[in-house]
Amino acid sequence: MIIILGVPGVGKSTVIKPLAEAKGYRMLNYGDMMFEIASKEFGVDHRDKIRALPKEKQFEIQEKVALVLAKEKGKVILDTHCSIQTPQGYLPGLPKKLLEKLPVTGLVYVTAPVEEIIDRRKKDFEATGRVRPTEPKAILEHEGVNRELLSAYAFFCGVPAMIIENRNGKLEEAREKVSAIL
Repeated sequence: MIIILGVPGVGKSTVIKPLAEAKGYRMLNYGDMMFEIASKEFGVDHRDKIRALPKEKQFEIQEKVALVLAKEKGKVILDTHCSIQTPQGYLPGLPKKLLEKLPVTGLVYVTAPVEEIIDRRKKDFEATGRVRPTEPKAILEHEGVNRELLSAYAFFCGVPAMIIENRNGKLEEAREKVSAIL
């Protein structure tokens, strides 16, 4: 399992999806899996509302997703967030208990310039209604937390971590770098 991470709106899915298909990987989206459980068990009606749940409920949902993911066989790419910005602070997107259950072989962190992330988030809001902070300071702080967590995740799993920049107009360069880990 390869895990692709980054802040919301950085273009994780855009970078990885065609590569996954071309190299025979199955794509799974951790947030979609969490939303499915949150909507059934807690009545959450929008994916962005998961982060407003008490942290105990978020951890409970993460644990249930981990049990599903642990059963996955074959070549899988897990698209997820390194951390979740909640009213209580940042929660790890991949708690140690979850990572211990997964057959992780590599971590790919996607980043981009703050201005590009803001622009992508605004476009995403217009297209889908997803609500994400657009203040540069908040995005930079989230990026900092994520990079620290990326190091911890690599340490816990004993796998390499790669950082890829997904700049506007340079998507193919980002894909070439990710292709090396696949």
